[in-house]
Amino acid sequence: QVQLVESGGGLVQAGGSLRLSCAISGNIFSINAMGWYRQAPGKQRELVAAITYGGSTDYANSDRDRITISTDNAKRTVYLQIDSLKPEDTAVYYCNGCRYFCSNAGSPSDYWGQGTQVTVSS
Repeated sequence: QVQLVESGGGLVQAGGSLRLSCAISGNIFSINAMGWYRQAPGKQRELVAAITYGGSTDYANSDRDRITISTDNAKRTVYLQIDSLKPEDTAVYYCNGCRYFCSNAGSPSDYWGQGTQVTVSS
């Protein structure tokens, strides 16, 4: 059984940096890509960044200059580094093990973590 556990969220001041972690356990053969998503109150869930098994990455255009996704395969962990945090970054951030690829909204059939709250103060 695949399990994803996010950590690293919290209250952060605008302009600061944050690194989220997603630890993966279980059978990972059904996962072909990893993605970070976020959902702010009153808004739809959106893809922030994704990385494939081959190492290619994809970023939302508005976040490309501030966000980096990376993996540590030995630790079975995927990271999301966010620099120059803004109040609009406030959201619940979800780690997703995508079965085929990470679509813009993600799929209910993918493997989702429980989410971690990120709150950026102005």
